[in-house]
Amino acid sequence: MARSSAVRRLLTTALRPTTTTTLSPPPPSSASSHNLLLSLRRGLSSGSAARVREDKEVMWREAMEKMRNIGISAHIDSGKTTLTERILFYTGRIHEIHEVRGRDGVGAKMDSMDLEREKGITIQSAATYCTWNGYQVNIIDTPGHVDFTIEVERALRVLDGAILVLCSVGGVQSQSITVDRQMRRYEVPRVAFINKLDRMGADPWKVLNQARAKLRHHSAAVQVPIGLEDDFQGLVDLVHMKAYYFHGSNGENIVTADVPANMEELVSEKRRELIEVVSEVDDKIADSFLSDEPISPTDLEMAIRRATVARKFIPVFMGSAFKNKGVQPLLDGVISYLPCPAEVSNYALDQSKNEEKVTLSGTPLGPLVALAFKLEEGRFGQLTFLRIYEGIIRKGDFIINVNTGKKIKVPRLVRMHSDEMEDIQEAHAGQIVAVFGVDCASGDTFTDGSVKYTMTSMNVPEPVMSLAVSPVSKDTGGQFSKALNRFQKEDPTFRVGLDAESGQTIISGMGELHLDIYVERIRREYKVDAVVGRPRVNFRETITQRANFDYLHKKQSGGQGQYGRVIGYVEPLPEGSPTKFEFENMLIGQAIPSSFIPAIEKGFKEASNSGSLIGHPVENLRVVLMDGAAHAVDSSELAFKLAAIYAFRQCYTAAKPVILEPVMLVELKVPTEFQGTVTGDINKRKGLIVGNDQDGDDSVITAHVPLNNMFGYSTALRSMTQGKGEFTMEYKEHSQVSQDVHMQLVNSYNANKGE
Repeated sequence: MARSSAVRRLLTTALRPTTTTTLSPPPPSSASSHNLLLSLRRGLSSGSAARVREDKEVMWREAMEKMRNIGISAHIDSGKTTLTERILFYTGRIHEIHEVRGRDGVGAKMDSMDLEREKGITIQSAATYCTWNGYQVNIIDTPGHVDFTIEVERALRVLDGAILVLCSVGGVQSQSITVDRQMRRYEVPRVAFINKLDRMGADPWKVLNQARAKLRHHSAAVQVPIGLEDDFQGLVDLVHMKAYYFHGSNGENIVTADVPANMEELVSEKRRELIEVVSEVDDKIADSFLSDEPISPTDLEMAIRRATVARKFIPVFMGSAFKNKGVQPLLDGVISYLPCPAEVSNYALDQSKNEEKVTLSGTPLGPLVALAFKLEEGRFGQLTFLRIYEGIIRKGDFIINVNTGKKIKVPRLVRMHSDEMEDIQEAHAGQIVAVFGVDCASGDTFTDGSVKYTMTSMNVPEPVMSLAVSPVSKDTGGQFSKALNRFQKEDPTFRVGLDAESGQTIISGMGELHLDIYVERIRREYKVDAVVGRPRVNFRETITQRANFDYLHKKQSGGQGQYGRVIGYVEPLPEGSPTKFEFENMLIGQAIPSSFIPAIEKGFKEASNSGSLIGHPVENLRVVLMDGAAHAVDSSELAFKLAAIYAFRQCYTAAKPVILEPVMLVELKVPTEFQGTVTGDINKRKGLIVGNDQDGDDSVITAHVPLNNMFGYSTALRSMTQGKGEFTMEYKEHSQVSQDVHMQLVNSYNANKGE
């Protein structure tokens, strides 16, 4: 107010008419008052613009504070999809609950594929959104099976927070460890939810201790269950010291009561433990705790939030999604403890400044920066899921794909609810939306053209298993190719290649189930019956010692000849090297013109795609070019590329090559009575047992087993354990095969080659 009245006074003075009646020309000094007027007006307009901008910023900040982007991840069968179904029901997004393996034939909302409903597993991550207490929550439900790990990987890449679901009976299982590692990789703050407290053998405290030991979680329970197994009735909130009971046919009516008298001692002990664990990572609450001051629920809640957002603490919630207990307090926990988009710092790489790291403001006021993290072939063409990190995207806008440089118009903008869509006109920073008709690849960054930023890419694991597939009928070849192209575009872990020797189409993926699902989808979605060959393991070759090469490629056949000489050595890369192939040019002088160096590198790269032992790619290889020779007329890129290929083949045997095979981390859970039989079978499969724990009446065995020996294992395990055993398997590493396997592989490769 003071500022505007001062401006008014100045304006009045500048505009006050003179007392003389004659209209004389203005005195020279009036030019400066005219300039003052202009600058004042400019100041006023820039001031009001700044105020408008400030108001806008406040408005956006409030909108973003009311938003949460979360993912739900866990081991197979821990209840992720069931939990999502309950969340959608309580938030009013769906009006009736259907079970994952429902007898009613409907299936859970988030499992929209027929295959998912039949098998009772999640294959593709599905996005949805809902509203809880005035907050908008965007949710991605992810698969639990390790074969679909890329779905979890890309969901966590774009989310601000996550719920890690743990089974109160199974505890921390192998896939829980993998998912937790992915959350760490993308620095995702999380809350844990111990599910299935209604099941026989439920023990949340055992699971909490396992999470601390196996996952190295700095965590504590924020709830205590009232009863367990059949007697599970409700929960006590340790922050607000209230008991909650869930009534109604679907647990929709929450009754709040005082803490049961018989639980007061346990509750006060667990609350003290919670405060103690939080005070280790939060200074504010530590002062109150050390000076024995009473800690109010609000102070404790704020401390838990600060520690969770800073990824120093993981609050543990409890309940039973299937029995409709504990889901609403978990939703409250998501709102209270997980960050809003503005609280998470995201980085982009500025391509115009040599990939310099840029911190994004995360507000809608900045330039548009959005990441395409998932592609799906929908009924109306390619559906591209975008996470908007900065700026606003509107329907009809022109956006630029920074990775390809293409300018694209946004024809349709939608919000997803599983497989349903809702058209929207615009979306701003912090939101997850989908666009149609935009041709791009997974991991591409879009901007409005004012900046040249790209987001960092996600981690894509290498495929470990291959199958030969071919269509039964020649007429369906076009549809078959169409299906393979689509799946390859959608799923970065699904690869398609051609076997140079047999001419067969080879599909590669993360495991038997992964490839089976795709073959089944080709049959159902494209009506193409495919013949499948025996699964083939993706072996690798590598060298174990340094070997020199000196090769001259010389060919004269009338006209221009071919001439190229390369001298240098190959050697194995050091262990733990981030790259699989390195080429180093250590040429001194111009023995080979620099324009031919890329052709030499290309030649070595091409040669390393197929080793001479069994024809598989060679990795962990470093090629160093020391010297060479060129001809003024006969040297060409082709000549040097061929020289490199032959030089590699010449020195490969001298480098003592070996074969590497994929080794899987296998976790088995079998009744103790079958432990001897199962471990004997693992030994027979050349597995190495690395852990053996007791879990009630079951034995939990951890082993490293070559993938080549694991085909058909699920059937073998069932027959050994009368159908009671279960196992999970994930890729661990490629390691050297034994001598007898080496000879066997080489002999069969040579025999096939001879044929």
